[in-house]
Parts: sequence; structure tokens; C-alpha cells
Amino acid sequence: MRKPVTWRSLENLGRVRLSENFFMRDFLFSEVAAMHGFSNVPEDPDVAIAAGRGLCETLLEPLQETFGRIAVRSSYRSPQVNRFGNENGMNCARNEANYGHHIWDRRDADGRLGATASIVIPWFADRYAAGADWRSLAWYIHDHLPYHSQWFFPKLAALNLQWREEPEGRIDSYIRPRGCLTKPGMGNHSGRHAEWYQDFPAFKG
Repeated sequence: MRKPVTWRSLENLGRVRLSENFFMRDFLFSEVAAMHGFSNVPEDPDVAIAAGRGLCETLLEPLQETFGRIAVRSSYRSPQVNRFGNENGMNCARNEANYGHHIWDRRDADGRLGATASIVIPWFADRYAAGADWRSLAWYIHDHLPYHSQWFFPKLAALNLQWREEPEGRIDSYIRPRGCLTKPGMGNHSGRHAEWYQDFPAFKG
């Protein structure tokens, strides 16, 4: 598929089904693009679609089946949008660091396909607002899904959830306790952590 250059071709890209419940259109909206007049459109739609299918089929569908609706806060960024965000202090890493991450249609420096979505799980957001520890969701995902990285944020316990070829399984957070919760090589990385999420629904992935 070529990069869309008309509204019709962009509409056709948006209709591409990435998994049972998710379509490409669900991941293309960007506040930065909307406010500053950029087109948040993949330059290589075929690569973006492949990465998006990995993200949706492997991570988002099992989460939605388990917890109910998953809200996508932001996801795909074109190189132009991401560069503008990085250069203007909008919490965007430099483009090279976002290949295989928010920039779905570029493989990372090691040639691996990847994609990230910033999501909120309403089921957990309500519990988080009532005092639940963000680490309970982090460990649940860690124990049940082959993610590459999770990064948690204070508002609504939103997280950047990344699928990548050859996933590592690293968790970081801006919520206290801040920093790295686990990564390969740490003593807490292996094994189960069920004591953190005993009141969670049974995994349905």
C-alpha cells in the first residue's frame, strides 16, 4: 500500500482491520498533529500495518477480552509529528529512539518491528483512583503477556504498552515508586507475582 495522499486513500487505510476489534483508524489521531496542522499518516503503511497487527493481536485484544474496553489515548506518530514534538518539549523522544515504538513504520536500529499504544484500562483506572497500586496492573501484564515494555503515567494510570519482535519485558513508571520496576537480569523479573493481583479477573487471552 502506498502512503495515502487523498482523503479516499486515507479512509481506506483507516479501514484496515488490525485484529478482531481494532482498526488502523483507532491509532492515527494525534493532538499535536491536529493542533499544528500536520498529517499523521504512515510513510510506509505496510510496515505500520504489520506492526499494528502485532500490537493488537498479541497485547490489546487479550487485555480487552479480560478487562473490557481499552481506551487508546495516543499511538502512531509520523516522523514529522514526532520530530516536532521532540523539538518542542512535548514528551516525544527523538525519532531514532521511537522507531519500532511510536513510529510504527520504521524498524528499530536492530531491524526489529514494533509498535506502541498509550492506553487506559477503565476497569483499572477506577481502582487506581480509589487507591490501587499501579504495580498490580504492571505485574499482571508482565505475568500474562509477551510485551516488550510498559511505562506508567500518573493520570488514569495510563501506560505506554509496546509490542516488539524479540521482546524483553521491562517496566518503568513516573508514578511512585518511580523508575524501573523490573527488567531482564533483575531478581524479580522471573516467576509469578500473583500476590499483587489476587482480585483481578481471570486472564482470557
